[in-house]
Amino acid sequence: MTIARLRALYDAQPFQPFVIHLADGKVISVRSREFMASAPNGRTIVVYEPDDRMNIVDVLMITKLEIEHASGGRRRRQA
Repeated sequence: MTIARLRALYDAQPFQPFVIHLADGKVISVRSREFMASAPNGRTIVVYEPDDRMNIVDVLMITKLEIEHASGGRRRRQA
């Protein structure tokens, strides 16, 4: 997984919520741009939850990205 693929989802116009799948099986939703920030080197991201909890993610541990559609379904995006 590269930061470039993640940034492409982050920068998409219009923004579409997406889901990050990690190697340990954890699933993290990115509901809007304001919920995600990346380190300058691109190796680490922080994803906030609506209740202000945060997930610190090593980008190398991302196994799959999925775009969430308005219908609630998910479409797999190459990881």
